[in-house]
Amino acid sequence: MKKYAVIVAGGAGTRMGNVTPKQFLLLKGKPVLWYTIDSFLRAYDDMHIVLVLPKDHLKKGEKIINQLDHANGKIVMIEGGSTRFHSVKAGLQTIEEEAVVFVHDGVRCLISVPLIRRCFNQAIEKGSAIPAVAATDSIRIVKDGTHYISDRQQVRIIQTPQTFLSTIILPAFEQQYDEAFTDEATVVEAYGTPVHLTEGEYDNIKITRPIDLLIAERIIEDRSAF
Repeated sequence: MKKYAVIVAGGAGTRMGNVTPKQFLLLKGKPVLWYTIDSFLRAYDDMHIVLVLPKDHLKKGEKIINQLDHANGKIVMIEGGSTRFHSVKAGLQTIEEEAVVFVHDGVRCLISVPLIRRCFNQAIEKGSAIPAVAATDSIRIVKDGTHYISDRQQVRIIQTPQTFLSTIILPAFEQQYDEAFTDEATVVEAYGTPVHLTEGEYDNIKITRPIDLLIAERIIEDRSAF
């Protein structure tokens, strides 16, 4: 079956305290986004990528694509929207055939090939695969001016790539936008289709703060040591 990865990289990077958006910051000499794209290209030879970027940074995207020797015309680049929902929707509108669709945060640059393949296999079997990891910290719920403990064994932290059959995700994104849509899973659920979790990876971090770049560098070094 056809494979499409909609990689959304529209963040401004304000929490990084840097003028350059975090997806373009250098990580061991290469842009964060380079690592993300590279992993999807390595996962499957027939992977097609839809790269969604802010209008002002499309030229930076072209430069990164040109650094990928194995891209070979597999990447299209489009302008994102005002919200994540609208950016993902713009990416999905380029898909016109039945496929397995991955939607991934561009700044989750440590995504592994095994996780991508695991998501694909489960989406084929169950229709969706939402990577999740168990919470390791104590969890408290804050509500109405008070707070209470929650059983962390019942809590899962959601990651990407959130993966679906195109017949599930494409019609779901025809819905009207709602502020409650925090990710693709919430959109699909609002459309009336249940989603299925799969085991994520703790290394699959999202680069949001300066310390995350240091952590990512160490993980890349550890991986290259094997």
